[in-house]
Amino acid sequence: MPRQYPIEKVRDFGIIAHIDAGKTTTSERVLFYTGVSHKIGEVHEGDTVMDWMEQERERGITITSAATTCFWVPTYDKGNKGNEHRFNIIDTPGHIDFTVEVKRSMRVLDGAVVVFDGVAGVEPQSETNWHYADEYNVPRLCFINKLDRIGASFERSYQSILERLTPNAVPLQIPIGLEDKFEGIIDLLRMKAYHFEGEKGEKMTEGDVPENLKAEAEKLRHDLLEKIVEKDDALMAEYLDGKEPALADLKRVLRKATIGNELVPVICGSALKNKGVQLMLDAVVDYLPSPADLPPTKGTNPSTHAEEERHPKDDEPLAALAFKVAADPFVGSLTYFRVYSGTLSRGSYILNSTKNNQERIGRIVRMHANHREEVEEIYAGDLGAIVGLKNTTTGDTLTDPEHPIILESITFPEPVIDVRIEPKTKADQEKMGIALHRLAEEDPTFRVSGDPETGETIIAGMGELHLEIIVDRMKREFGVEANVGRPQVAYKETVKGSAEAEGKYIRQSGGRGQYGHVWLKVEPMERGAGFEFIDSIKGGAIPQEFIPAVEKGVREALGRGILAGYPLVDLKVTLFDGSFHDVDSSEFAFKVAASMALQEACTKAKLVILEPVMKIQTIVPPDFLGDVTGDISSKRGRIKAMGERGTVRVIDSDVPLAEMFGYSTALRSMTQGRGSFNMEFSHYEEVPANVAQTIIEGRKK
Repeated sequence: MPRQYPIEKVRDFGIIAHIDAGKTTTSERVLFYTGVSHKIGEVHEGDTVMDWMEQERERGITITSAATTCFWVPTYDKGNKGNEHRFNIIDTPGHIDFTVEVKRSMRVLDGAVVVFDGVAGVEPQSETNWHYADEYNVPRLCFINKLDRIGASFERSYQSILERLTPNAVPLQIPIGLEDKFEGIIDLLRMKAYHFEGEKGEKMTEGDVPENLKAEAEKLRHDLLEKIVEKDDALMAEYLDGKEPALADLKRVLRKATIGNELVPVICGSALKNKGVQLMLDAVVDYLPSPADLPPTKGTNPSTHAEEERHPKDDEPLAALAFKVAADPFVGSLTYFRVYSGTLSRGSYILNSTKNNQERIGRIVRMHANHREEVEEIYAGDLGAIVGLKNTTTGDTLTDPEHPIILESITFPEPVIDVRIEPKTKADQEKMGIALHRLAEEDPTFRVSGDPETGETIIAGMGELHLEIIVDRMKREFGVEANVGRPQVAYKETVKGSAEAEGKYIRQSGGRGQYGHVWLKVEPMERGAGFEFIDSIKGGAIPQEFIPAVEKGVREALGRGILAGYPLVDLKVTLFDGSFHDVDSSEFAFKVAASMALQEACTKAKLVILEPVMKIQTIVPPDFLGDVTGDISSKRGRIKAMGERGTVRVIDSDVPLAEMFGYSTALRSMTQGRGSFNMEFSHYEEVPANVAQTIIEGRKK
């Protein structure tokens, strides 16, 4: 079946935002206007299409990113079916505990619509998501939403984008009226006013700019044109000659600047009141890239390690990236993927080049939130899902077996919080293992491990809500009842200095003995660097076949920790000398020797404990500012900035996670229920000596 939509008419974009900025409402409106759903789903009524999980509907938040396909003809070209565009949209979560969903979606999207609350402007999670988009160079549009709310201000929200996210933001629209008087939008490029009538705002009328806003609109348009013509010499010359460039030229140059991340168009509206969503969809067509507008995707050839490129063309060799694995109650496992080049066909064999094993493609589906449409082929630039792949996990590359390539994978943050979990009954025991394994396959920031001393199962994640949802999903989707312990902080250990140590494991008993002897050096690495093992054995002091055993011994010892049993991180271990015995040396002996040497070297190199520090933003009425800042300081917190947002005060601070349990209750009682806060992981840092002592003693008990 040939491709229905040329690649230039495809848009792969995500809708991203801070929690409660109205992202899912915006997505639901998009589905309504593009004809996917005939009824508008409402978050507050729990009948949204994109938030289809029971937990999402109950809590009114997005947990998993939902992918959907829909079609749009720009409003200025309404009768022209030939200008229909295919949209592949991912609606991502706003809550920080599910940040993995945003990060992995960013990796495979070509563009993003960043939604802001017109009252609050830029919020902490908006910043985090913006940085993810920067990391992957994703072009964006800003949509200032909720302009019908009390306290809404387009100007203030726009200023917060300029100050906190990018100086390159340019307004393409301004609102007509605000709060309950918000009635329409002025398009500055066309200098036209748009009003939205009908119960669902589906009837959009074009008219002249109201007299009272003409002067402001003229001034903003002048600034906008200057910013656009700066990006193109020919337009600049025309403009300086006093000629007004044609609309098509202005749009062309603005599109190029947006795709190059040189300008960020800002548009506005109210998704809940159905104002401005159609114009946002037009802006997606006009300014966000198609897969063909972006540079070719780079990767490495697994056999030659040379860098190779793949262009977004159907006749190139297949290269696709699996960005999400989901357990589907009806079809088993679903692997979401993005095709960068070539065509993926049903019944073909592909190579998972990351794991070097072949898989057969059974069924391919296009997703419409949680509904599926079976297809035979998916082309370059499209998103889809494969049913029932056995060994593919998030971040794996799927390629043509004849032309393997490994695309850049996705790196995920480490979990910061863990809880002990045990099945309620014997029957739950087996089911719990399967359920946890399936959930860990889906979510790379969720880890399952066993405590070798107590035999208990430990689950770790990004926050209390994250783990609460996991336990809830175990109960609903897998029928497993479990008892859950108190949340614990995921501490780590590291070394501050360098040291060398010897490890000797020699056993002589009747028959063959054991002989392993190594010298190791440990050195600290920068925060977040992980672990590096270097083999610098000269002259065959240890035969090559025993080196992997040494590394394995080191890795196992790192996982067990030394000071208080927490994993060791951010250190470099060099194997530089040792000796062996022709008969008695074995892999086991070298593994034990390496473990002994590592423990001794780390102990000499001054061990310290690291703790996760969270970035906190607290929003409080001015009367309670003193109490709240005092409380933050008492939690070993460092206040980094204080500001105003309308009538409330905003405090940005860094506080250790260990001090934050139960904070929401404490904050409510301190502020008569009027304070709120956001928390996200920032970094690991060294624990003060007195606190470290308490942690070590607590572990010994």
